[in-house]
Amino acid sequence: MHGCIMSVENGADVNRTTKEQDRMASGAEKRTYSYGAALRYGLISLLASAVLVFAIELIFRGDVAATVGFFLQPFKPGWTTVILFTLILVTLDAVLGRRHQGLMVMAPLTLALAFIGHQKSNYLGDPLYPTDFLYARQIVDLMPLLVRERPWTALAMAVGLLAGLTLLVFAWRQCRRRMPRLTYKGRVARLALCLPLLAFFVSIMDYATFSWTRDRLQIIPMMWDQKENYASNGFALAFALNVPMAHVSAPAGYSEKAMAAIERPKVTTSIPAEKPDIIVVMSESFWDPTQLPGVKITPDPMPTVRSLRSGSMFSPEFGGMTANVEFEALTGFSNAFLPAGSIPYQQYVRAPIPSLATFFKSEGYEARAIHPGTNWFWNRTNVYADFGFDDFKSEETLPPMAKRGPLASDAAMTDEIIREADSTQEPFFFFAVSLQNHGPYEPHRYSDTTHKVEAPTSQWARDSLASYAEGAADADHGLQRLIEWAKKRERPTVIAFFGDHLPPLGPVYVETGFLKDNVAPRREAADKMLEHHQTPLVVWSNKTGPETDIGPVSSAFLPYHILKTAGITHPYYTGFLGELNERYSVVDRNMLLARDGEAAMDWARQKEIDAGIRNFRFLQYDMMFGKRRAAPDFFPETAEKPQHTS
Repeated sequence: MHGCIMSVENGADVNRTTKEQDRMASGAEKRTYSYGAALRYGLISLLASAVLVFAIELIFRGDVAATVGFFLQPFKPGWTTVILFTLILVTLDAVLGRRHQGLMVMAPLTLALAFIGHQKSNYLGDPLYPTDFLYARQIVDLMPLLVRERPWTALAMAVGLLAGLTLLVFAWRQCRRRMPRLTYKGRVARLALCLPLLAFFVSIMDYATFSWTRDRLQIIPMMWDQKENYASNGFALAFALNVPMAHVSAPAGYSEKAMAAIERPKVTTSIPAEKPDIIVVMSESFWDPTQLPGVKITPDPMPTVRSLRSGSMFSPEFGGMTANVEFEALTGFSNAFLPAGSIPYQQYVRAPIPSLATFFKSEGYEARAIHPGTNWFWNRTNVYADFGFDDFKSEETLPPMAKRGPLASDAAMTDEIIREADSTQEPFFFFAVSLQNHGPYEPHRYSDTTHKVEAPTSQWARDSLASYAEGAADADHGLQRLIEWAKKRERPTVIAFFGDHLPPLGPVYVETGFLKDNVAPRREAADKMLEHHQTPLVVWSNKTGPETDIGPVSSAFLPYHILKTAGITHPYYTGFLGELNERYSVVDRNMLLARDGEAAMDWARQKEIDAGIRNFRFLQYDMMFGKRRAAPDFFPETAEKPQHTS
């Protein structure tokens, strides 16, 4: 009996041992399977990221060879971007709870951004920046003009967008059904792995600080040349590098001691006993189209400007970004000292900033802005309030404006300027921004054209140029009417007229040989930069006639020439800017042009910067972002601490 019991017990022990061995073997198999599944998941995520990054670069660059080179060249962070995308995809999977679900979010978003970036580069010459989405509403408002120019392209894009959204919804639902759920433990493990790495990556992306790790990863910020920045670092990383642009760091050397060392101007504020009225007209895209090679336009589209021309205004922009030109012309500050791609109106004007409106208002003038477009465009309502304007007349508050083509006409805006001037008893400063000749320039924009274009181009390009020339002629007629009206006035009147930038004529430039691409490069030889950024400038007085020999000047120097013509002096606008303009005619982020014609390219990257330019930068930073130590001496009208109005 005892032997039987022992036999049974031994058999039981054997069974237990066998089961334990089976369980151990099963656990090992599961671990092996788990490791294999994790490896497969990681490899698939890595492959998906590589394909996605390649597609993004291909769409943005529009060049297969350049895209392949981005991955093959050892000093470009192509594979760093792939690793980053893999971490983001794994993190999204953990958040969404299913394998490869993050790809359904990441791919449509990044591919759409790459497509938008490619279109912006073609149209404006600049890549896509994070801050561009601050004025997405402006783009939507311009859509009717884009549709009018290329209706079939717009229709194809609309159909493509609808089809893409439908496909995305279908793919999302299929993915949710078929992709396995992640366990709670698996989701936590993914987050524990990826979040610290992503946080570290974010910490090294501030271009204003040095990072040894960032350099080893071949991520080299090139904020002074955004085109090269995107070409070298790739669309995704360059886009991320531009996120911190909302913050403007103090320039090297800026301090209370440095501000005190700037020589105070000998000029004080003075205005003639009979205060002159000032009218500044910034004409949308006004330029001389007869500068295009082989182009003849009859009759002359700009006879008034040609006969009264004082010089040229060097625009910091090409084909768009009107607000940046406006910023310089009203403040006497320069975009050259702000991050490339930034828009001060959207990002930095959040408290009162000294401007011509501030100054004139302090002297008893009526300061008024006039623009027949919407008041929210470029954040103008808030900006004009911070600049010190008493009133802003826009589409919402102006009387109904007659249209010429699809937009409010220059003739109607001129009528409004004259009407408001005649009804204003106090001396006034008017700043008017026209709208009629805004691009794009679809063929046959006007039914009653009066100009004939001869050009060695396609019919479409000739018709597009004809639309632009007709609008330019209307702007010239508007100036002629203002001059004739002002000649009859007894009160001294100064009129300044200039174009904000060259028009976005795109293919017209290429077909005539004026440019190699639809837009001008940001960086090129000095003579080419002048050719591609100069617009006609007229500064005229009903007492002394037109100013002459102003030459090419940056829009930041316009306050000096306007006040000088009016017989007005000011510590900053005619004192500091006047002295600086005697040495430099153009201050651009890529070029300094001296009065003797000598150009300094890429000056901002040099270790030693001219003292006058350095002080210019210090003063601008001090008044926009700093302690306003310069206010009492350079801007006495703003010496009191400003109150935020935006």
